[in-house]
Amino acid sequence: MASNDHSPKSLPPANGDFYSVSQTLSDDDNAIRLKVRAFMENEVQPIINDYWARDAFPFELLPKMQKLGIGGLPYQGYGCPGKSMMLMGFVMMEMARVDASISTFFGVHTGLAMGSIFLCGSEQQKAKWLPPMAALDKIGSFGLTEPETGSGTAGGLQTTAKRDGDSWILNGQKKWIGNATWGQLTIIWARDVDDNQVKGFIVENDTAGFSVEKIVTKMALRVVQNGLITLRDCRVPDSQHLQGANSFKDTASVLRMSRAAVAWESVGCATGAYEHALRYAQKREQFGKPIASFQLIQDLLFRMLGNITSTQALCLRLSQLQEQGIMKDEHASLAKGICTVRMRETVGWARELLGANGILLEHHIGRFVADAEALYSYEGTREMNSLIVGKAVTGFSAFV
Repeated sequence: MASNDHSPKSLPPANGDFYSVSQTLSDDDNAIRLKVRAFMENEVQPIINDYWARDAFPFELLPKMQKLGIGGLPYQGYGCPGKSMMLMGFVMMEMARVDASISTFFGVHTGLAMGSIFLCGSEQQKAKWLPPMAALDKIGSFGLTEPETGSGTAGGLQTTAKRDGDSWILNGQKKWIGNATWGQLTIIWARDVDDNQVKGFIVENDTAGFSVEKIVTKMALRVVQNGLITLRDCRVPDSQHLQGANSFKDTASVLRMSRAAVAWESVGCATGAYEHALRYAQKREQFGKPIASFQLIQDLLFRMLGNITSTQALCLRLSQLQEQGIMKDEHASLAKGICTVRMRETVGWARELLGANGILLEHHIGRFVADAEALYSYEGTREMNSLIVGKAVTGFSAFV
C-alpha cells in the first residue's frame, strides 16, 4: 500500500538537475561546483534580497569569494586555475541558481575582462594583469556597449582612439558597464580614427579623463553596479593597448566565449526559480491540501523542468564544442538566444505558480523574474543572435 506520509522529510527535494548533468564532471570539478553551491546558498542567499532592494553590492562577500579560488577559472597559467570551460559553465549556472547579479559580476570580471586580456593580450600584459585579477585583488569591467550604438558595435562604435606618440587618446562614452563604479580596470573598445578598426585597451579606472556615473533606477540585476563611463582625452600608454585586439573579430572572440557562459547562466536563473516554486508548491495549502497535488500546478512544474533540462543538454554540448576548439559564433548564439527565451518562460511560470506571492522578494521569484530581463538582453539580444544563426544556416546575411 502506498504511503500517505506527506511530511517535508518524505517529499522529493527540489532538484533542477533532473538528468544528472552534473555527473558529467570529474570528481575534482564537481567538488568545486559543490563548493560554489554551498557558498551561494550559505553566504549569498540569506542577504541578497536586502542588497537587491537597496541597489547595493555586498562587498563583504569578496574575501569569501577569494577563498573559493575560482577567479580566471578556465584560463591556463598566470595564477589562474586552468579548469575547463565546462566547469566555468557549471559555476555560472550554480551562481545564477541563487542570484544572477553575483553570476553577472563574476562573468564580467572573469569572462569578459580577464577573457579579453587572456585572448588578446601580449605575454607581458597577461603576466602583469591576470594574476591579481585571478586573486580578485583587482576587479575588471568590459566597456563595449555605448549609449547610442546598441547592437551596432561591429561597425558603429563612437568611442575613438587616436595614437599620440607612445600613448593613445580615448574619447567617448560607454553604458551599462558592470563593476565599473568600483573596480580597478576596464577593457575599453574604441575605433581607431586612423584605420577605422576596433581596438582594445586596458584602462585603469583612476586614469585622468576617465569618469563613471552609477546608473540608477534599474529594475533588473540591481546588485550589479552598472556605470556610464565618460572618456575625455583619456591618455593610455601603448603598453596597455591589447596587442592582439586590432579588429572587431578580436572582440567577437571574447563575446563568443561569454555568450556561452550567459547561456549557462540563464539555465541557472531558470533552475533557481523552478526550485523555489517547487518548494513553495509542496508547502502551500489551498482547499485543504498542498497545491503541488493539483494537476495544473504539476503541469507548470513539468513545463519548467522541461525547459531547464533541455537547455542544460544544449549547454553541455556547447561546452564540449568549446573544449574541442570547434565552437563557432552561431553555436554560441543559438545557445544564448534559446536558453534565455526558455529562461524567460520558466521564471514567468514560477511567478504564476506563486500567484500574488510571486512578486514578493521574500519568496525570491520576483527577483528572478526581474533579473531574467537583463540576461535576455545583454550579450546580444535574441534578434541579433537569430541573425547570426540565420546567416550561418542560409548563407545570406540579413544584417543592415
